[in-house]
Formats: sequence, structure tokens, C-alpha cells
Amino acid sequence: MYREYDECRICPRDCGTNRNGGKKGLCGETSALRISWAGLHFGEEPPVTGSGGSGTVFVTGCNLRCKFCQNWQISQEGMGLAVTEAGFADICLALEREGAENINIVTGSHAIPAIASGLRHARGQGLTLPILWNSSSYEKPEALGLLEGLVSVWLPDLKTLNPELSEGVFHARDYPRSAKKALRYMAGQSPLSIEPPTETRPSGRISSGMIVRHLVLPNRLADTELVLQWYAERLAGKALLSLMTQYTPVTHSPRGREIDAFPNRLIDRPEADRLQVLLERYGIEDGFYQELVEDTSWLPDFTKTQPFSSSLARPVWHWQSGFIERKE
Repeated sequence: MYREYDECRICPRDCGTNRNGGKKGLCGETSALRISWAGLHFGEEPPVTGSGGSGTVFVTGCNLRCKFCQNWQISQEGMGLAVTEAGFADICLALEREGAENINIVTGSHAIPAIASGLRHARGQGLTLPILWNSSSYEKPEALGLLEGLVSVWLPDLKTLNPELSEGVFHARDYPRSAKKALRYMAGQSPLSIEPPTETRPSGRISSGMIVRHLVLPNRLADTELVLQWYAERLAGKALLSLMTQYTPVTHSPRGREIDAFPNRLIDRPEADRLQVLLERYGIEDGFYQELVEDTSWLPDFTKTQPFSSSLARPVWHWQSGFIERKE
């Protein structure tokens, strides 16, 4: 699989960089797989979080350049440590021992060959948890095919279907076209299946399928409507929708200061009320809606062993500290 890095065309950027030769692609990474943080995350959708938390692994680098990225320290500034296949497998196995419901790979689109190899190594070492692929959807179906037999649940973003917005904010005019192809591929790979609720898992647990996430942007509800309409026409019944209102201006990000496509503020109450109208208009009932909370304290800081609040996550591994001893 690592031959894919010789002249890298894994993602829609098609940059052709020899990442095996130590050069960095437009994702900011060589062929080395770098990880920034891993731990139990309790802030995902209920069937993902379950009772034990989602075993989340944050991959360093990204093939998008979102101006408001909350994880800018790892996506744009390169915080992370290179790990071997065996080292990656050890992280996954540690998450399973700590009670994780699944292994949730975050932002790995540019590192699919190395991640696929690492996951196969982990399976060989006894990993039994379902694998979740948590990405921006700026991906090629043929690259996602390298994950066949490994990933059972997909957690893709559908950021926008407006090429002008995607060019100005995500630095990728072709994002809408690429994302739609990727989502159609994912939907065809894993039929939607949620295990029945139990006493310990009142929301059940997703074992197969797709949850499409869309982050609402302030003053851009027309763009959200395009996403909801496409979802209703193409994916309703095949996937769940997760509508997110947590947009937060990230002014300390290297790119956050450039935001000019929408106001530098949170979603307001009238916009949140309008979202309910749009969900009813397109008959979208299956999924999740994030209640509006005017709070920015949740923004992570990956310089810390615990980047999140203690109620939101529990660290297992950190790029500076390695494995973290649990305090009883």
C-alpha cells in the first residue's frame, strides 16, 4: 500500500508528491503516519459514544485548509508524533482495554494506506472493536477502497455543496463534487444498522452504516438548505443526519483571521429556529440535532495531555507524553 505515496494521488488534490521520499504533500505530511492524541471521547452522537466512549484517534495533517478548523494545531501546524504500524496497533488495543466502544479515526484521508496497514496489524494482534472513519469527505472512492473489510461505520462531513464557498473557505473548489462521490461510495459499503437499546446503551449502538455530519455556518443557511435537500433526495433511509450548530470562530488559527465569507460569530437563535423549519420542509426525521449552546470553552488545545474538558474525554495517548497512566 505504501507505493501509493511514491507519486501521491490518494486524495482529490492529486499533488503527485513523492511522500515516500520524505517530501510533504499538500496535506503537510510525508508517508509517515503521525498521531496527535487518542482517548475516550464522550461527545459524539449517542450510538457512537455508547456507554464507554468512542476510542478516538486524531491523525496529524489534513488535505483541506478550513479557515475555522477547531483542530488547527494538528491539521495545519503539524502537532503529532510518527508511529509505526505496531505503534498504531498498540494505541488501538489500549483504547479497547480502556473500554472504548469503537476505534474512531479522525481526519485520516491523506494517510489511508498507512492507516489501513496499521488497522490490519491491530486486527492481527486481537483488536475486535468496530472501526469508524471520521473524515471531511474530501476523498476518492478508490482510496477509500483500501479500507474495505476494515471500516464498518462512516462519519463523513458534508461541509457544503457550494463550490464558491468551498473554494473561499476550504481552499477546494471541487469539494462538493468529490464529497458527493465519497458519500455515495460509503453508503454503498455499509448498510445502516443500529443495535437495539439496552440498559447500558439507551440509544443503542451503531454497528454499520453512515452518519452524515453538517456544520451550520452563520449567515449561510442557504448553503445548509442545499445540503439538506441533497441528503433528503440521495441518502435518506441509507444514512442518518447529524446537524451541528457548534461553529465557533477560531481567531488564533493561522487561517482563522482570514474569515470573510460569513460573520465572525456563533449561530444565533433565529438561525437555529430556521433549521427546524428546513428539517420539516425536507422531511428529515432520522438523525441528530445539536442544541444551540453559546459556549466556546469546549475548543481543544492539543498542547495539553487533556485537550478537552474532563467530562468530554479521557486521554489514553498523547503525542508528547505517550501512553498516559490512568488515575483512579
